[in-house]
Amino acid sequence: QVQLVESGGGLVQAGGSLRLSCAASGSIFRINDMGWHRQVPGKQRELVAVVSSGGSTHYADSVKGRFTISRDNAKNTVSLQMNSLKPEDTAVYYCKANIIPAVGFRYDYWGQGTQVTVSS
Repeated sequence: QVQLVESGGGLVQAGGSLRLSCAASGSIFRINDMGWHRQVPGKQRELVAVVSSGGSTHYADSVKGRFTISRDNAKNTVSLQMNSLKPEDTAVYYCKANIIPAVGFRYDYWGQGTQVTVSS
């Protein structure tokens, strides 16, 4: 059983920083892309940042220059360092990973979500 477990998040003032982490566990053969999405009530979930297994990264325009995504392939983890946070970054943040399990087919797995609240 593959699962993603997130940590981090919380309440921070505008201009502050937070770090989110996500660990994949279970019977995993290979992890392809890992990334972070976010969602606010009433809106669609949106991509924040993604990193390939080779380290290539892609960011939403709204977070470029402020957020940094990184991964540790040996530990099956992905992190999101969020600096210069703005109130509009307030959302539930979800970790997502494209994983080939030891038995079965490639599938997109999601974490349970962690709340990030930025106060003005």
